[in-house]
Amino acid sequence: MGWRTKYDVEFKGLKEGLHEFEFEVKDAFFEHFEQGLVTFGDIRVMVTLEKRSSFIKLFFKMKGWVELTCDRCLENYRQKIKHKSELFVKYGDNDYEDDEIIWILPEEHRINLAQLIYEYIILSIPIRHVHPDKKGATGCNLEMLEQLKKYEQKKEEPEEITDPRWAALKNWNNN
Repeated sequence: MGWRTKYDVEFKGLKEGLHEFEFEVKDAFFEHFEQGLVTFGDIRVMVTLEKRSSFIKLFFKMKGWVELTCDRCLENYRQKIKHKSELFVKYGDNDYEDDEIIWILPEEHRINLAQLIYEYIILSIPIRHVHPDKKGATGCNLEMLEQLKKYEQKKEEPEEITDPRWAALKNWNNN
C-alpha cells in the first residue's frame, strides 16, 4: 500500500463496456520519480476503460500544467500540457513489449497507472522549454536576455587560418 494505490484501477468486478476514472496529479506525485524533469504541476487525468472479454483498452486524456525551467532565461514558468493516448491491456504471460500494449497475468485484478501517467506527462512536454509569448512579447526575464546579448556581442570571430595549399581552391567557384 502507499501513494501508488491512488492510481490503481480495479477491473475484475467491472462489467463489459466503458468505465471512467479521474485522477489528480499534484506536486507530491512527482516526488516519487527520481531525476525527474518535473517537480511541480497540477494535471487532471481522465481515464476511460473499455472492458472486453479478451482485452482492456485504456483511453487517457490529460490537461494541466507543469513547472519547467526556461532554456533561455533560466527562470521557472508554467507550461500548459495536453495529452491524449490509448493503450491495450491484454491477458497472458508474454514478455513481448510494445508502446501500445501491456501484458498482465490472467489472475490480475487491477492495474497501476502511476508510471504510465508520469511517462505520458513527460512525453507531452515540448522539447524546447521557453516562456510562452504573452500578447506578442516574450515572457522571459528581460534582464537576462540583455546579459545574453552582451555576451554574444563580445564573442569574437576566430581568424580563419587557411592552408596555402587550399587557397587556390577558395576562388574556384568565382571563375
